[in-house]
Amino acid sequence: MFNALKRLFSDLVERDGTTAFADDDPRLAVAALMAHVVGADGEVRPAERSRMLDELGRRYGLDADDAADLADAARHAELETAAIQRFTAGLQRNLPMDERRDVVASLWKIACAEGGVREFEDAVVWRIADLLGLEPHERTAVRKTVEAECEAEALRAAEASLDPARERS
Repeated sequence: MFNALKRLFSDLVERDGTTAFADDDPRLAVAALMAHVVGADGEVRPAERSRMLDELGRRYGLDADDAADLADAARHAELETAAIQRFTAGLQRNLPMDERRDVVASLWKIACAEGGVREFEDAVVWRIADLLGLEPHERTAVRKTVEAECEAEALRAAEASLDPARERS
């Protein structure tokens, strides 16, 4: 805990008050949608936050610090507005369908980070997918694909915990 507080204060002192992510940056919009899913049930869980940071890093080639900065900027932007349409409108207009599907897949990955999708998260991801222009059959297909990946990941983790030597290989 002490190290976390120390890092927070040093980060505050080192920053010049400018943000690397402008309000019209599509990365901020995607991250804000992720933050919306993370907080959908009223609680930000560590596994969901971690998955969000992983998805941001993978998607945009960000290191851990930059992904955390984007996530923090997104959470701030997300808290400033009650309308997720602010974030989906530009993405729906400017991202090709395959990228919008990938955004929705990332949202499902975040939602299942704790081992299952909660009702609020399900409703939020479904609504975002609709606003991004995915048809119901596309939303279902993306969800089923991600759920299968999450189940396979959980199985690998369980097997690795039973056989630590397997994890090293």
